[in-house]
Amino acid sequence: MSGTRRVVWFSCGAASALAAHMTLKKWRNKCEVALVYTDPGSEHEDNKRFLRECEEWLQHPVTVLKSRKYADTWDVFEKTRWLVGPAGARCTGELKKALRHEFQDIDRDVQIFGYTCEERTRAQRLMDNNPEIVAEYPLIDGNLTKADCLAAIRQAGIELPEMYKLGYRNNNCIGCVKGQSGYWNKIRRDFPDVFERMAGIERDIGAAICKSYAGDGIRKKVFLDELPPDAGIYEAEPDIECGILCQIAMQDETCDE
Repeated sequence: MSGTRRVVWFSCGAASALAAHMTLKKWRNKCEVALVYTDPGSEHEDNKRFLRECEEWLQHPVTVLKSRKYADTWDVFEKTRWLVGPAGARCTGELKKALRHEFQDIDRDVQIFGYTCEERTRAQRLMDNNPEIVAEYPLIDGNLTKADCLAAIRQAGIELPEMYKLGYRNNNCIGCVKGQSGYWNKIRRDFPDVFERMAGIERDIGAAICKSYAGDGIRKKVFLDELPPDAGIYEAEPDIECGILCQIAMQDETCDE
């Protein structure tokens, strides 16, 4: 029977941590609650510290799922020779979505997603394109913003993950293939080794993450080793989606200039 287990998809981000807190407060003594983190292997090392502190705050363990086939996103890129395209990113499918499908029990789970009130459209797309799942969005129901989530984590006495402190809007993998020019130039400054490694993989595969448009509307590849250091404005670029909606979101949010 659906509803006998609440599954909170914890991402080591502020929003999912607050969603976990709200879910446990409401359901801890009423049904089984599972906090689940799909570890892609390429996120900032500080995420391990954040996860441990959240477990202490929530007084509840986080189940960590990790691919048995791929070590991290780099392993996916090198073995599949695929980065990102209109259908989304192969790394998300292999390291997150596949693990979620393996863990979930459609017949009894209510799945909890940490979408904030700014992300109502994404939540609706999830429901429209995944009618088989039952989902709840406690942050949207509470009309909570991303800023509210960050403030709540600080108030709980937990230091925010390092990627937030570096100015990233999401706590995704370092060097996300769904990022645009401004994002990649920020990665160039903050993590030059990651930038150089991705630039090399692009050339090896023959695929470029970023694109530009000529005056006639023709799309052109822009390899990272050709990307002008002042290209793009990270703060103005669309949020990077990484999760069950990745393949859908990427149809509208490709890495274009």
